Amino acid sequence: MSSAWLVPRGHTRIAVEGELDFDSVVPLLAQSRRLFTGQGRIEVDLGGVRRANSAGLALLLEWLDQAQQQGIPLRFHNPPEFLLRLAAVTNVGELLPVVRGRV
Repeated sequence: MSSAWLVPRGHTRIAVEGELDFDSVVPLLAQSRRLFTGQGRIEVDLGGVRRANSAGLALLLEWLDQAQQQGIPLRFHNPPEFLLRLAAVTNVGELLPVVRGRV
C-alpha cells in the first residue's frame, strides 16, 4: 500500500508528498475538499511526488475541475517529469496550469 499526504504551506498553498496512485488518491481527494472552500486561489507544489499513475493524474484533473467550478485559480508547481510525460501521452498536458518553481 502506498501513501501520500497534503502539507499545508499557508492559507492558499499546499505541498503534495508521496505516491499518487489508486490507493492514495481517494483519501487525498476527501482530505482536499476543504481546500476549495472560500479560497481566492490555490497553489499546489508537486515537487514531493515520488511516483504517480493515471489515478494521480485524475486527482489533479479533479482538483482543477473543482477549482474551476468555484471560480478559484489553481496552479501546479514543480510537477515531476514523469507526471508531465503521463499527462502528455494522455493528451491532457495542456489542461494543467503548470508553473516551474516552488511556491
